[in-house]
Amino acid sequence: MSNRRRNNKQLAQAPALVTQEFIPRSDSKMEAFSFGEPSPVLSGREVFDYLECWFNGRWYEPPLSLDGLARSVGSSVHLHSGLMFKRNLLSKTFIPHRLLSRAAFEQFALDFLCLGNGYLEGRRSMLGPVRELVPPLAKYMRQGKDGRQFMVQGWKEEHEFEPGTVFHLREADLHQEVYGLPEWISALQSALLNESATLFRRKYYENGSHAGFILYMTDAAQNEADVDSLRKALKDSKGPGNFRNLFVYSPNGKKDGLQVIPVSEVTAKDEFNSIKNQTRDDVLASLRIPPQLMGIVPQNAGGFGSIREAAQIYAANELEPIQARMAQVNEWLGEEVVRFKPYEIPVGT
Repeated sequence: MSNRRRNNKQLAQAPALVTQEFIPRSDSKMEAFSFGEPSPVLSGREVFDYLECWFNGRWYEPPLSLDGLARSVGSSVHLHSGLMFKRNLLSKTFIPHRLLSRAAFEQFALDFLCLGNGYLEGRRSMLGPVRELVPPLAKYMRQGKDGRQFMVQGWKEEHEFEPGTVFHLREADLHQEVYGLPEWISALQSALLNESATLFRRKYYENGSHAGFILYMTDAAQNEADVDSLRKALKDSKGPGNFRNLFVYSPNGKKDGLQVIPVSEVTAKDEFNSIKNQTRDDVLASLRIPPQLMGIVPQNAGGFGSIREAAQIYAANELEPIQARMAQVNEWLGEEVVRFKPYEIPVGT
């Protein structure tokens, strides 16, 4: 193991900083303490460090972790909802075929939209012709040399398909021609930032301590007993029943002897809303979905415009090109199994 990996491993396993109680000292020195949880050494940015396919002797490894990519879909509500919205429209307009059911097509479309790779296995009868098209999960599919294809679900759990029995629909990539990458990959960092902001806010409220300030005491009239009483009152205000009011009585105290200095309570709310809105816009831009189709509430009085016109333009510019690409399976199979009906909006909506 290299020194760099060893150091990263040691840092990743470093224990959390232990909270220390402030104890008054006899001298006049000021003390401070910090607390928190271990921070991961490897964050989401390292997902882009490897954009080439490494050949392990049997198949090419994907340029990105397909498992991590699949889990990232649920990191943002707008990313997940947008991909499901596309899948639902494709399923609505799809015309089922005796070889390809609607359920099988939905899995094929979901894999292609989320992972940039869609697969259909042509299972043949004893007489030779294809009797059914089944979508193997793209998360476990691997490409080998000379057209060989594998399904790898774990260590020593692999299955090699017969040559020519699996159709692969891939999203084009600039770095390699083995696997596809989803078109929303540019918004992955925004989706992860959205998730981090949400988790931070959730931990903030679950923590039970919403002080968010520094209690600065310079009043010479205070003694250690008064400081202990104030510390105990602050501790008792945490947990269930928090947001309590505190009363401090300081006889002969100065005007600024006891100050409350906010740290980031006021700005945290504004920054949280700004992060959520900006990352939402980034994700929707990568998916090219009009906000009114996603149920986004407009912030201005004018709104987003006609939802009917937005849906019609979206169907023409986004839905139909995806349908045309999925129809490539017809050329591979030699039969028109992927067909779509026109996207229509009911009158009165």
